[in-house]
Amino acid sequence: MSESRIERVLRNLESQGLEQMLVCDPMSIWYLTGYYTEPYERFLGLLVARDGERRPRTVMFCNRLFPDATGAAQKLVTFDDTDDPVPLVAAELDGSSPLGVDKKLVANWLLPLMDARAASAFRLGSWAVDAARSVKDMREQELMRQASLTNDRAMDWLAAQVREGVTEHQIASGLLGEYRRLGAQGHSFSPIVSFGANAADPHHEPDGTVFHKGDMVLFDVGCKQDAYCSDMTRTFFTAEPTARQLEVYETVRRANEAAEAIVRPGVTFAQIDLTARHIIEDAGFGPYFTHRLGHQIGLEDHEPGDVSSTHDEPVRVGQCFSIEPGIYIPGEVGVRIEDLVIVTEDGCEVLNHYSHEATVLGL
Repeated sequence: MSESRIERVLRNLESQGLEQMLVCDPMSIWYLTGYYTEPYERFLGLLVARDGERRPRTVMFCNRLFPDATGAAQKLVTFDDTDDPVPLVAAELDGSSPLGVDKKLVANWLLPLMDARAASAFRLGSWAVDAARSVKDMREQELMRQASLTNDRAMDWLAAQVREGVTEHQIASGLLGEYRRLGAQGHSFSPIVSFGANAADPHHEPDGTVFHKGDMVLFDVGCKQDAYCSDMTRTFFTAEPTARQLEVYETVRRANEAAEAIVRPGVTFAQIDLTARHIIEDAGFGPYFTHRLGHQIGLEDHEPGDVSSTHDEPVRVGQCFSIEPGIYIPGEVGVRIEDLVIVTEDGCEVLNHYSHEATVLGL
């Protein structure tokens, strides 16, 4: 159990007027305790609260089928499949105080807790954990660097797979083996491999589309290594680009690099987004940049706190997020260039080192 992380969550809860929270997100439980299991339909929860002397108090609720959670919290409450966990949870709560509930607490358990009047009120408390996870400590930052380094290396492998007749699905399905060869444990999300006009679909799912020389190729991929995620996008040419294709590409590249250049503590997420968006709009491609600029990342590929024109919170040292402008002209061209950055005391560290330059693959 990480006492410093528990304390940070408790302080965040107190700023919301809460003194107890039921954490049910398995990844957040791992973040706070070092214990991980996937509960599926069974109940798993961690109570984070203060005792009568204002000291941190933690209680883990686990089915006996789960791996042993001894030591993960100050108190362990176990139960069988035939037991109802709701009364066990209610018995540990302060029924006279509101309870912060996790966004992953399903109605199957939340509604019975409400019916039992286990707390005076129920409020969404996920921000308390999300805000703690948002700022990475030095160890987490190093793990993010290593995962991104692996992703950089995997991009070389991906580019080398492009050849006449190969399908998107064939390349995507082979990536897991390369990640494992490089030391990662798996994907951080399903890889995107797009040929030709498919690149104009930002979330295209690899299919049987066959590559033909001259197609543009987009790879949006990430691995999970030692629990932390990477995420990067690069777009390649496979023949000399037309003036139109190159204009689109260079506009996206300038938007990416301009946004990265302004990242520093105090600058808002909205300002970062708008820096990239204005470059794309000024070039006449505004309607074709159809998504936010980025998302936070860490133990999961997409974590709360987006990089968008409506997010006015200033960035903080240790936060890690993507910068991924794109232009998607249906039936014609799609380009995205994505890096991850970590906010530093006076700017940011770009975690990806794979070139932004327009590259024609030699086939």
